[in-house]
Amino acid sequence: MEEKKKQTRTLEGVVVSDKMQKTCVVAVTRLRKHPLYHKYMKLTKRYKAHDEENACRMGDRVTIQESNPKSKDKRWAVAGIVEKARVPDLEE
Repeated sequence: MEEKKKQTRTLEGVVVSDKMQKTCVVAVTRLRKHPLYHKYMKLTKRYKAHDEENACRMGDRVTIQESNPKSKDKRWAVAGIVEKARVPDLEE
C-alpha cells in the first residue's frame, strides 16, 4: 500500500508586526464574491507565524505554511521571504 503524503497549506501575505521574539504577524488578503450582490470583497485575516531567525521585517511579503502548534495562537511557520520591504532613501 502506498502512503499518501499530507500536503501542507501555504499562504502568501504581508508582515504587519514583528515586535515579538521568533514570531511575526502576517496579513493574508483574499477576494470573495458577495452571495447576493456579486461584487468582490477584500477579506483580510491575520496569522501568527513562527520565525526562527527573526528574519522578517514589517512590510516584507512572505509565504507561510501550516505546521504543528508552537503555542496557543501559532499554527503557521514562515516558509520563505518572497520580497523584502523597500525602505525609502533618507539622503535628501
